[in-house]
Amino acid sequence: MTRELPDAVRDAFETHDGYEVTDEHARVTTTVFDGRVTVEGAEADWNRRYVVTVEVPTLSAVVEEVVGPAVEDGWFETLERRLEDAPMATRANLELDAFEVQRDDQQVEVTYAFTTGSESQAADVAKTLVEYVEGTYVEGIIPGYDYRPPVAGLLNQAQSGSAQGDRGGTPL
Repeated sequence: MTRELPDAVRDAFETHDGYEVTDEHARVTTTVFDGRVTVEGAEADWNRRYVVTVEVPTLSAVVEEVVGPAVEDGWFETLERRLEDAPMATRANLELDAFEVQRDDQQVEVTYAFTTGSESQAADVAKTLVEYVEGTYVEGIIPGYDYRPPVAGLLNQAQSGSAQGDRGGTPL
């Protein structure tokens, strides 16, 4: 069960770039998608379990055109497979306690859980996981569609290095 952030965790995340900390979670501020970190087993002074949750839109939620079920399912399955590799993006020797990707009509929720005794390492790892989800999402954009925000802005930023713009193609 998620509890209030322990003081040591709060301190580590507040001093780390890229977080906005509340009583219940730390929100990653370096991505356009909602990425947050909670702590389970907060009563322990060591080896806390951190749960990272990232919410991204489905493909059909961000395109102007109708996306067929085969394309949507293929896109989702590819995204899910690629997100399994997130631990390799961290500088830690990370073993996940849990990994889950769930999809509803317009939203995909990605969840990673890991255990560590270092609050500062947890802040680094969690931010990397959230940024990995965003980067993997952008890499999986399918050419030929007209994209709406926030994806259009991500694509324009990938093409030009600018965060401006409402529509765009693929980064390739």
